[in-house]
Amino acid sequence: MARRPLPRILSNGTAQLARSRELARTAADSATDVLHPLITVTRGLRRLASAGRRRWADTPKDKRGPLLFLVASVILVVALMPYGPLLAAIVLMAAAAWHGRDRTPPAPEGPDESQTQRLQSLYEALVPYFSTAEDPAPLFAHGGDWEQAFPAHEFDGEGRIAHLVVRYPAYFTDSEADSRARIEQLLTAKSGRGREYHFVWDEEGNQLTVGVLAPLPTDISAQRFVTAPGETVLGFTDPTQVHRTLPLTHGAEQRDVPPVVWRTGVRSTEPHLLVMGQPGSGTSTLLRSIAIQALQYGDVLIVEGGGTGEYACLTGRDGVLAVECGLSGALASLEWAAHETERRLIAANRAHQSGHPAPDDTRRPLWIILDRPSAFTHVAAADGHKDPQSLLQVPLRHGRAANVTVVVADQFDSADTICEAVRQHTRARVVLGPATAQQLAAVLGAPPHTTPIAQMPPGRGYARLGSGPVHRLQVPATPDPYDDATNDADRQAVLALLPPHTTPADAAETVPTEVVVEAAVAETS
Repeated sequence: MARRPLPRILSNGTAQLARSRELARTAADSATDVLHPLITVTRGLRRLASAGRRRWADTPKDKRGPLLFLVASVILVVALMPYGPLLAAIVLMAAAAWHGRDRTPPAPEGPDESQTQRLQSLYEALVPYFSTAEDPAPLFAHGGDWEQAFPAHEFDGEGRIAHLVVRYPAYFTDSEADSRARIEQLLTAKSGRGREYHFVWDEEGNQLTVGVLAPLPTDISAQRFVTAPGETVLGFTDPTQVHRTLPLTHGAEQRDVPPVVWRTGVRSTEPHLLVMGQPGSGTSTLLRSIAIQALQYGDVLIVEGGGTGEYACLTGRDGVLAVECGLSGALASLEWAAHETERRLIAANRAHQSGHPAPDDTRRPLWIILDRPSAFTHVAAADGHKDPQSLLQVPLRHGRAANVTVVVADQFDSADTICEAVRQHTRARVVLGPATAQQLAAVLGAPPHTTPIAQMPPGRGYARLGSGPVHRLQVPATPDPYDDATNDADRQAVLALLPPHTTPADAAETVPTEVVVEAAVAETS
């Protein structure tokens, strides 16, 4: 996925304010270093004065007179001594410096007892995988020293490992996926479950770096993303492998979040998308988000096999060609999409042969979105009809040249019913919800560099575009606005993004003028 910097509109001077804060912080640190002796002496004088006041307050009233006489005698003797005032000032400054020193106990160097036990147990657990009987000087051995094997380590506030660097022998088979998976599974179990870990294997240096990933934000709602035509935001990920950010608005707060951007069109290498997941994992939410973004520049045809009305909010909107929930409507719509793809190809080819640009009606993107097409497979087989997925051969094979994009979403329990054409031509892949390492590798084509967790929020998963890296993914909240369980903020956010309803031509002619005027007055009021 090509990445390029995105121009940002700094309306509130965020970059300048951050730079000013950094300069002020640097100046304050430099001044603190220069004035540190004066600050220490001042703090000591304040503490000595406080101690003197406490001593005077604790002295009984009948003994305060002798105490004052004793202090005055000492001052007189010091004043009459040669260099007495200078020596007294030096002694006072030394006492102030001693009492004004920083009494904060220094941070302990190295791990404490509990952390040492955790590292030692982790070291012992890795011995069977990183040792062999033929090694004359094993790095991992029972009862050995873990400090040589773990050159760097950090712990969080709960005492669990937050960062770890593991040195392993050169004969370990780090190029095999199964060997890596065993080590990653062991480190995940020993370091603490319920967190996502990121593994970086350095085969040349024989080192493994383990880091704990922060949870992805789940409070990003649907909004108009700053993207170019042909770019679709699938969700948001970590800033480790994505160097581009998008400015987002969350209430009154503005922040920059790294996105996973999928590029479609004539020059795209991943023109079609396949989404897999468990029930309730957010596949319909992702398709709804894609459809809303696609309507900004193109037309959308939606085929829903679940029959739950997830896309009823798009029915009758500008740019929405159809929202089909039945088998006959799905077959008719997909057959039209196949003929439309052929028509676009023929028209573009004739224009190219004659030396003219492609016609305008072939350049407007057409999106074919199918949610759970496997539900139609069983119904079509029972009724003797053809499988609707068989009509996707032409859009999938020639869709890139005709500006036709196909998005298919289904569940893991129906993965065997997905046709070969969909498997072959969908090079952009997304997996949402909990999934095993085998399922992730089968769909994405490569295992992720992080450990999946058992409990995942809706819309969480992984994405891979073509042969690129596997990214963690969080889909923006795009719920069905007609669902009663949707909160009002998300409902209004989705409704604000929907295009207006299409007005039929015959309806515009037959509606009386009085009704139109009354409707306009009611809307403005």
